[in-house]
Amino acid sequence: MTKLLIIGQERAQLLANGRARATAQPFDPLPVVRLFTPDAHATWLLAALNPADGDTAWGIMDVGIGMPELGEIKLSDLASIVGPNKQPVMRDEYFKAVRPLSEYLRLAQENGSILD
Repeated sequence: MTKLLIIGQERAQLLANGRARATAQPFDPLPVVRLFTPDAHATWLLAALNPADGDTAWGIMDVGIGMPELGEIKLSDLASIVGPNKQPVMRDEYFKAVRPLSEYLRLAQENGSILD
């Protein structure tokens, strides 16, 4: 099920970002993928994937309680989440990042949720 959340080129870019994030250099990439629950108000903007395990993603987590934050989550955990109407986490096939992750985080924290 994890493969449906992150596919092909997205996975390759997330892993490349994960390798870059592991260096001590400043790192503020564009988010690669937007995941969401269609029947709840949770959204994840993921920017990197840990190449050591291929499962730990890093990005902005907005679980719908007005407190989006930067952190890590396992794709395997996301794949097991379902909303109140039993709908699973889905990938936004039309998402294209327009700003770096830090700007998405700033705006999300100002507004209490990820806006786009």
